[in-house]
Amino acid sequence: QVQLAESGGGLVQPGGSLRLSCEGSGSINNIYAMAWYRQAPGNQRELVARIIDGITRNSTYYAGSVKGRFTISKDDVKNTVVLQMNSLKPEDTAVYLCNIVASGSVYWGQGTQVTVSS
Repeated sequence: QVQLAESGGGLVQPGGSLRLSCEGSGSINNIYAMAWYRQAPGNQRELVARIIDGITRNSTYYAGSVKGRFTISKDDVKNTVVLQMNSLKPEDTAVYLCNIVASGSVYWGQGTQVTVSS
């Protein structure tokens, strides 16, 4: 059974940084993409950042609201995806969820709360 475990959320002041990590366990093969989504109360779930395996190089996507502030990276051997978040703003407050697409299946973590407030 595949499980994704997120860590690194918490409370941070505006302008601060957090590093989210998601480790997958179980049988995860042929990873196509790893991503972070977020969902704030009353809002739809939105894609924050995604990294897709490529033959010669990986491709990354960032939502416009986080571009230049967030960086996604991964470790295929450890089945880990990391989201480095800098220059955080109050509007970044949300539950952040890890997502992995592998072998035609989609896996989700339980989420980790990020609160940006003074």
